[in-house]
Amino acid sequence: LVRKKHVLSRLQDALAWQALPVVQLLAPDERVCVHLIGTLFGMLHTVEDSGALDLLVEVLVRLVVELKSEQYLRCILNESQKELCKATVRSSLPTFTLLGKLADAIPGFADLLVVEHSNLVDHLLMGLMYPNESIKAAVCYLYGKLYSSSVGTERLSAHFEERLGSLFLNTLGCAKTKELQVNCLGLLKELLKSDHFVSILMNNSKTEEESENPDFLEGENPLPLVLKKLLLTRDEMLQAASSHCMAAVLVHSPSRYAPAFIHADVPEFLFECLLCKNEILIWSVYCCLLLLTEERLFFSKCHTVYGIESLVRSLQDVLQMNNMELHKQGLLLFTEILKRQPAEIKLFTNRGVCIEAIDVLMKTVNCPVLEVAVEAVRTVASFLRKDHLSSPPVPYEELQKLLEAVLKRCADLSPPQSSKRHAGDLLFSVSQSHPANRNPGRVPQRQGQFLLNTLESFRNACRLAVEFQGDFMAQENAFTAPNSERKDTLSNFSEFLLRICDSLCIPMVLSYLERAVSLSVLEVFISTLDLLFTVVPHMRNKFSKKLASSSFIQLTLELKARFCSVQSNPVLNQTCSSFLCNLCLNLYSATEKRRTSQEGKSGEREKFIHLQEMSELLQKGLPQLNYTIAESLLLLSETPEPFSLDQSLCSHQHCFTLLLYFAYTLGDRFVPDAELFLAMRNFLLSAQDRGDCPPPHILRAALYLLAVCQDKGKALELRSLCTIRRILDNLPDLSLVYVHCPLLLKFFLRYPELMGRFGHQVLQLWFSWEDSKQTEPEEPDFGMSDQLNSGSPLLAILKSNSSILLILLDLVCSSSEEVAWKVLMTLRTFLEINEDVLVCDLLRSRFLQILQQLLVKSSSASLQANRNLPVLLSLLFLVQLRSKGMRELDSTDFKLLHQVSNLCGKCRPRDTGLLQPSLNFLYWSLHQTTPCSQQRAVAVLLSNVSLLELLQKVLECTWLWSPPSGPAYLSSEDALLCSGWLLFASLLLYQHRYNTEVRTTL
Repeated sequence: LVRKKHVLSRLQDALAWQALPVVQLLAPDERVCVHLIGTLFGMLHTVEDSGALDLLVEVLVRLVVELKSEQYLRCILNESQKELCKATVRSSLPTFTLLGKLADAIPGFADLLVVEHSNLVDHLLMGLMYPNESIKAAVCYLYGKLYSSSVGTERLSAHFEERLGSLFLNTLGCAKTKELQVNCLGLLKELLKSDHFVSILMNNSKTEEESENPDFLEGENPLPLVLKKLLLTRDEMLQAASSHCMAAVLVHSPSRYAPAFIHADVPEFLFECLLCKNEILIWSVYCCLLLLTEERLFFSKCHTVYGIESLVRSLQDVLQMNNMELHKQGLLLFTEILKRQPAEIKLFTNRGVCIEAIDVLMKTVNCPVLEVAVEAVRTVASFLRKDHLSSPPVPYEELQKLLEAVLKRCADLSPPQSSKRHAGDLLFSVSQSHPANRNPGRVPQRQGQFLLNTLESFRNACRLAVEFQGDFMAQENAFTAPNSERKDTLSNFSEFLLRICDSLCIPMVLSYLERAVSLSVLEVFISTLDLLFTVVPHMRNKFSKKLASSSFIQLTLELKARFCSVQSNPVLNQTCSSFLCNLCLNLYSATEKRRTSQEGKSGEREKFIHLQEMSELLQKGLPQLNYTIAESLLLLSETPEPFSLDQSLCSHQHCFTLLLYFAYTLGDRFVPDAELFLAMRNFLLSAQDRGDCPPPHILRAALYLLAVCQDKGKALELRSLCTIRRILDNLPDLSLVYVHCPLLLKFFLRYPELMGRFGHQVLQLWFSWEDSKQTEPEEPDFGMSDQLNSGSPLLAILKSNSSILLILLDLVCSSSEEVAWKVLMTLRTFLEINEDVLVCDLLRSRFLQILQQLLVKSSSASLQANRNLPVLLSLLFLVQLRSKGMRELDSTDFKLLHQVSNLCGKCRPRDTGLLQPSLNFLYWSLHQTTPCSQQRAVAVLLSNVSLLELLQKVLECTWLWSPPSGPAYLSSEDALLCSGWLLFASLLLYQHRYNTEVRTTL
């Protein structure tokens, strides 16, 4: 035996290191080769030493491989057949081993065996039934090689179905040695490549009813139970091979085969296998579980609830490994579980596991490998679902950190922005990025996918916040200590979403859109903005104003025109239309808030009705408004056919007018003013021509747009003015179309045709609104146009058209005390800064009427409470100061002198607000006139006993009031004393000069 082993060892070395000389020596003589092969083959069945047998098998295989002739393969097959026929199964192990090694080493050997020596397969069956696991292992190895070839699979198909299938499953189920288990799994792996064999192994002849019944697994060693048994071993290699085989079954049809594994509770043990460090095993389990997620039974049997903790812990461990593919596969499995988990079955029953999951997601989001980060953000998007996070307390702070990490990682991938841009700045790049012109290589695809996943995550977070608004338990942390500040609340989370959208999300998307245009990114982005309107309801109006002032109306219109025309991209079209609709309704609500606060409940009702009408109009018209800006402007001038029932043109005109109105009120003037002015004029003429009166909110928008573009357009001709006047005459109240804007006021007062008919109402509305915008404790509006915040625009209009003064004076008589006071203050400011205006005669007569009206209506007590009267008297004195030189006093002057002196007689010494301007007026009336008029004026004043008594009381205060302690600043009391002494001195002087009669003694 020793000599034989020595010779075999030398022959093995020669074939290994000097194969060519050996082959050259043996090949020329076939008889020598056949004799050598026969001798070696014969020794297989005479030598019992295992080491010698291994040497023999290796030498035979190497020799046949080097000789490269089918003749010698047939020789071995013939000898093998003879040996198997005459020998017992017990002694057939070397033959089975040799055949297996040959099939492994020579590609065509398996086909040769199956085609020309198919009767050998019967002996394989006998070996598989023999109670020796070494023989069974050798047979399974050979079977594995036979079924690995397409010829073998085809020729042995019936053999497997009729004879081998059940025997093989029994062998696998009863295997004790690792060698047999491994070789069985190797054969199984080859068999599972064929859908036919999988069907046989899974006993697919069972009906669906039987498949739904777990009792069908009680048959003899069915495959799921056999593989489950291998999972229960502590051998990680066998566990990996078992899970790999399960995946190989499921990949053929998860819906068909998954129920059998689920009913066998295989998922439970797969999750247990994740708590290891073996990368191959973890990968195999991930793949298998991923396929099981396609079956609803996997979730309804609560396997995910049982295994989620193991999965999260596994992901934590996997992150320590340097295997990026494993990271991605684990995240993919986590994503599918999060996405497919039924809402009625809570996945995270333990808050600690939920926090651990967030921690894992944060680490994977920050992974330096972009592909892993992309998959992680997809997982975050699936994680942000109400049913995953609804168990109180909701971890809002952790969610904020997670979202911030996602957005910052995405922002890091984008090139830095030079400055904060508006959406309108992107329109050129959008127009150049039509699919025909786009260069897909400019922006890496992964970055675009990362941005899309990030936006989906952020949108889901916003949707989560909205859904939690109806859940009281989710609004605040129920476990916050009493009297402590609550940070972990829905309110803080919602405000965080709005804040980070403004600071990170919007700039990031706009930066991306400068380089490429993705319709899916646009759709998610616009829908997210739309959703944010409801995330923080009390911030909705401010957010809407900021979006509109940043050109988002213009951007969305351009997107619709470019990508949604001819009924293309319906999802994007609907998303953009919904966003524009909600944006406009929010802006309308913001502008109507002050209007309804003034009008009370009736105003609320009207606002609700108009809001409903506008909502219906926008919802119906916006999806069809897919025109360019230039095309939409042309539409405004079109007139529908007579008797046409199609209202689409009218709907388009109204929608576009509203969009322009809201954009322009926030400073986004994206249409040339001259073109817009002409379009609005034509729109109103067209409406009048067809006998159509636009709704108040449309008419308000049209008038506003005409007003703001007036300076760049030509003056309206008579026909247009008459049209506007007729339309406005049909309105029940001009306030329905009023916008508190200086340019609209200027527009109405510019044209005599409009000022004569509507000037009084417009000025009344102007003063009613002038200070109301300060009544609400709001912050300054986002992006508000300077047009709405200018100081005193009426003063400039008054200077160019002094006839408006008459309307203002009428307002003093006809308006409320509040409005009258604002008018008088405006007039006083106007007279103080415009000294060259000669309006004295015009104003004196009107002041007399106003003063008479006030004195008739008021008693002494009410006069002192009337805050308009001191302003009126100050105005009267200012008008008097504007008169240059000496002049005769006329009847109006004497009447004013009489009224003011009577008014003084009704006052008390402490009524400084009334007395100061009154005494100044009387004093100046005495000095700014001719001697003849002066004598009459002195007589009028000295005949007024109540005035003289009042003057005496005022002068007596000279010694009663304390002198000023500070420097030369004159208090109101001191000023009144000065005016009193001046008037008294003048009366003494002129009484002595004209020897005027005095009815009382001072």
